[in-house]
Amino acid sequence: MDFIGQALTQYCEQHSSSESELLQQLAKETWQKVINPRMLSGSLQGAYLKFISNLVQPRRILEIGTYTGYSALCLVEGLKENGELITLEEDDELSYFHQKYFPQHSKGKLIESKYGDAKKTLNELDGSFDLIFIDADKQGYLQYWDWCSKHVSSTGIILIDNVLWNGKVIQPFADKDLDTQVLLELNKAIQENQQFENVLLPLRDGMMMVKRKDNENH
Repeated sequence: MDFIGQALTQYCEQHSSSESELLQQLAKETWQKVINPRMLSGSLQGAYLKFISNLVQPRRILEIGTYTGYSALCLVEGLKENGELITLEEDDELSYFHQKYFPQHSKGKLIESKYGDAKKTLNELDGSFDLIFIDADKQGYLQYWDWCSKHVSSTGIILIDNVLWNGKVIQPFADKDLDTQVLLELNKAIQENQQFENVLLPLRDGMMMVKRKDNENH
């Protein structure tokens, strides 16, 4: 990100609702103890996730890619009191963060962590979800999208992170990079799917928002 981009991001952060003390503590410990702390959602994206969750007021949330749990703690904000948030993470060594920080949130008891290959875990889940957030291994995105498109509720929303992939989606010869190629295929598949409507936002590394079309208006 260039200087202007960094400055604009900082300005946006300064003019968005601030993160909670719990999120600040989690972010600090993530930067201290995890190898790739930049994977953390961060305050601006976190504020966005919290905002969307509060708008949707979901009964069931699915997150694919927990990392240290920052985004889960943002998403759970809008969850109904009798709801559930299921979050999937391949690396069970990160469970330290989940076990430490989730219980500190007033709705933490509604968060269920599942560890292992998300592609396998998804097939063990039943029912539909009102809010889905995909932020995991990019090469699995097409499979995640395929599953989620069939399991999002009629009024639900799917959010997909990193769909701009550091701008590689518009760079020449991007198809030589496997992750980028998958994201190009994903973005095209969503754009061409007549059952959904979508908007791609240049939030951080690109956030795709998808919902089913209203059959009465289309």
